Amino acid sequence: MKQSRLMSLVESVANVAVGYGAAVVTQTLIFPVFGLHTTLAQNLKMGAIFTVVSIARSYLLRRLFERLKVGQL
Repeated sequence: MKQSRLMSLVESVANVAVGYGAAVVTQTLIFPVFGLHTTLAQNLKMGAIFTVVSIARSYLLRRLFERLKVGQL
């Protein structure tokens, strides 16, 4: 069964939201271990940057693999 476009969008949004939350929580817990002390606002901004980079990486890899798949047909 194929996933609908709407469900693909819902999955993508959920993935980004969970990833953003995981990044912020991880930064909050791990940075102090390495002597890095940041405010919540700084963690939120860094999480947003990491999220944008992750979306771009995921998109580019998806397009690359789609191109490779099409090339094999």
